[in-house]
Amino acid sequence: MLQASVDIDTAEALTERQKTVLDAALRLLVEEGDQLTMTAVARRASCSKETLYKWFGDRDGLLTATVQWQASKVRVVPVDRKGLDLASLTASLERFASDWLKVISSDTSIALNRVAVGRAGPIRRKDGKDDLGAIVLENGRFALARRLKPVLEAGRQAGLLEFSDAEAAFRTFFGLVARDVQIRLLLGDRLELTDAVIGGDAVRATQQFLALYGAKPGRKVSE
Repeated sequence: MLQASVDIDTAEALTERQKTVLDAALRLLVEEGDQLTMTAVARRASCSKETLYKWFGDRDGLLTATVQWQASKVRVVPVDRKGLDLASLTASLERFASDWLKVISSDTSIALNRVAVGRAGPIRRKDGKDDLGAIVLENGRFALARRLKPVLEAGRQAGLLEFSDAEAAFRTFFGLVARDVQIRLLLGDRLELTDAVIGGDAVRATQQFLALYGAKPGRKVSE
């Protein structure tokens, strides 16, 4: 049984049936935006509301699990801290960048983020609606940082990267990958992000990051 308090940092915590339900919730967000209800999700996923409440706790828990499920599609290739070399570090960063670009350019993520922007505010709004903006931040961007920072730290420990602040290094990498893509998509720009384009962007962002943070003899460590 999956409770709302569980941090779904990877897809491993979900059953196939739960993944189907969350995919149904994502499709409803694309189609109906902010009108997502437990009743609508239950109807679309052909399950009972009682099951939804059992798995996710409430609508807030369902939204959180939905965001976590979407974010789990951005994978980080595990690295061997003892045998880490530049090639494996580069591959891990490129995979993360490619997955992230594919996720943020999907119709579901665009719809989810549009709703989240409109719902950003205090943790619990006066109108009783959940703050989807906070949920997306905590289980999207912040969760991704928790996944990638250990890889960056491993690169530093292996002498491949130089930085004094992992958060600053992560923000730099995130910015190099995203550029203005996400905001343009949210505003309706129809970018043609094919697999080839995304792959090229991932390689380019990784190389730019390594040029900034790659260890060099005699280089002073900075952010």
